[in-house]
Amino acid sequence: MESPRFPYRSQSSVDSRASSTTTPRAAADWGLLLLRLTFGLFMAAHGAQKLFGIFGGSGLTATGRAFGGLGFHPGKVFALIGGLSEFLGGLGLALGLLTPLAAAALIGVMINAMVTVTAGHGLWDEHGGVEYNVCIAVVALAVAAIGPGRLAVDRFFPWGRGGWAEAAVALGLGGIGAAITLAL
Repeated sequence: MESPRFPYRSQSSVDSRASSTTTPRAAADWGLLLLRLTFGLFMAAHGAQKLFGIFGGSGLTATGRAFGGLGFHPGKVFALIGGLSEFLGGLGLALGLLTPLAAAALIGVMINAMVTVTAGHGLWDEHGGVEYNVCIAVVALAVAAIGPGRLAVDRFFPWGRGGWAEAAVALGLGGIGAAITLAL
């Protein structure tokens, strides 16, 4: 009897390999958890710097002044939006909760950062360029596309498996959010 998963193998050969096929999947889930926790918690902390002035951050008032200097008015409102996007988007990715929306929040903030701050400085972060922002946006998009893994809150929901639709939602909403913010 042939397995639909492995049409060239008999069912017995598939059964004998079952234990070895679970190991890579478990490693992938733990790898995604490590990626989500590291990336998500750093992004949440980056947002907390803006919002609460912790971890060496300047807090909402000073961040609002900086946003105002970039042309966002009222600066404090845009600083709040940016800080919450990083904070909540980071926590969402760390938990694997509403992953496409969490990714969209981070992608939107990074598009805004690229357009308003880093694009004029070229590619490399060493010169203030877009390198860092592109990396953050791509990691967020990749997690939305791959899915958060089985060690995530989203595993119980249809969008928890990732896919093209989830990646499109993350990129689309992030782009729309960025466009709206830049147009205001």
